[in-house]
Amino acid sequence: MYKALYRKYRPKKFEEIVSQKAIITTLRNAVRMHHINHAYLFSGPRGTGKTTIAKIFARLVNCEQADGSICETCSNCLYSASSECMDIIEIDAASNNGVDEIRALRNKISILPTKLKYKVYIIDEVHMLSIGAFNALLKTLEEPPAHVIFILATTDPQKIPSTIVSRCQCYYFKKITPAEISQHLYKIAQQEKIEIDSNVLDAIAQSSDGGLRDAIGMLDKIISYQTNHITMDDFLQINGSLPLSELKHLEEFLFSNQSKGIIESIDAYYDEGKDLVQVLKQLMIDIKDQLVEFYLQGTPLLYDEQKMIDILNLLNEKLVDIKKADDIKLYVEIMLLHFVHKNGNNNGSSSEIISREIISDIKQHENPEKKVVLKNDHHLEQTIVDDKSENYFENFNSIMKIRSKNSMITAKKQELLKENENWKKLEEFTFDKVEGYLACELLDGLPRASNSETVVVSYEYEALLEKVNLHYESLVKFYQKVTGSSKNIAFISETIWNQLKVEYISLIKSGQNFIYEEEPAIIKEDQGSSEHPTATNTRISTAADEAIALFGDLVEIE
Repeated sequence: MYKALYRKYRPKKFEEIVSQKAIITTLRNAVRMHHINHAYLFSGPRGTGKTTIAKIFARLVNCEQADGSICETCSNCLYSASSECMDIIEIDAASNNGVDEIRALRNKISILPTKLKYKVYIIDEVHMLSIGAFNALLKTLEEPPAHVIFILATTDPQKIPSTIVSRCQCYYFKKITPAEISQHLYKIAQQEKIEIDSNVLDAIAQSSDGGLRDAIGMLDKIISYQTNHITMDDFLQINGSLPLSELKHLEEFLFSNQSKGIIESIDAYYDEGKDLVQVLKQLMIDIKDQLVEFYLQGTPLLYDEQKMIDILNLLNEKLVDIKKADDIKLYVEIMLLHFVHKNGNNNGSSSEIISREIISDIKQHENPEKKVVLKNDHHLEQTIVDDKSENYFENFNSIMKIRSKNSMITAKKQELLKENENWKKLEEFTFDKVEGYLACELLDGLPRASNSETVVVSYEYEALLEKVNLHYESLVKFYQKVTGSSKNIAFISETIWNQLKVEYISLIKSGQNFIYEEEPAIIKEDQGSSEHPTATNTRISTAADEAIALFGDLVEIE
């Protein structure tokens, strides 16, 4: 019977593991020094080696050599590798998630191992356990027998009760880099004597999103499709993607407002069995790459910059809805035709349409009585009848940029690591009926730099940045309440962050730093009259009392 490649090439010792070097080193040293914990929690994305490393570690702790590597010659190693081994028990929590199953496990753990030193329980997808099952497991984890080790594996650690997490030694598995995945796929192809172009391996690695198992599965699938020499065309056919030349044609139709060309292209993709969601993702990545090259390297754009930003915002906003649509083809056609119609007739861009939806959504959350007035005179002008206007956003974005530069002067890597941990706490509130939207909006951004007073958060799309700035105070209060932090927040765009980062690095290399700048006051308009607004000044942060040192730790550099 044929054995799938991901099973055939599953590592059997630490030396064969791809990536996760820090975790492997720590576990090896724990065995060498006999510092073996009673419970471990392995968390991270799928296909990154959690269960594989758990199995290897279960054998390693029982190896008679105990030197950090499996000897594969002692009686314990031979027994642990056999199918008859009864002392390494794997449990699938997805199908054994009830309290009765965990109680049965508790009754068995007191039994001594049959041959090995330790009885090891590997509980996969542990987040699937019920609350009752977690409670039943809690006492066992708190006071386990000396001969028992638990290894819990999960892709959703935020769903595990903190009482369980606190009793485990936790390890987070990172995504495997495309270069590491591509190199490993090349080794497999050589051993399987498969002729495959190197750019195909790179494409598989990119599409796997850091999951080695998914990448090997895709390679296995392509091998079944093409038994001879595998080319990029074979990958595109199996993956449902477009060749770059066809993607460029679609872009040309889109940005030159050719409705007929768009419809004919979508029809052709559908008839060929292409994955329209995958095609739109390709489109987003290619447009994003063009904009990045334009902003960072000055590479000329083939199309209008604002149109490119608009379509990115539109696709990013609608991608989830597209996946859920009953008729994806119809949804995509109408969406793209609407984009072309709006741009071709100068009746407002798609980003403005998105902004209209965003503003409406925010008003429902904050104050149902507030209204949004939309005026159209050759271009769409948004007037929000409260204290948020175009002048407000310009003033606010300017303040956020100044605050970001000030925080980078004394930014420290340790403070940024704290904020990355704080960001994980927000995930617990994403389904909250009252404040879930605040958690989601914060999680749309990424912490980039932090000192003891401020955390800088960047957003990839301007529409998202405008959305969070509309109710900045609510977001800051929610963040401080959830995390227990007293820090302020600076919301900036991804473009501004990249500019500040380049400027900061250049200054540091020349022995300089940003110069501290006093934050201006926020301009707020009188809510009582939309015709004659009165400006008032409100301080959003206090100035530093003493001069700030010119040099701080270098912020995150990608």
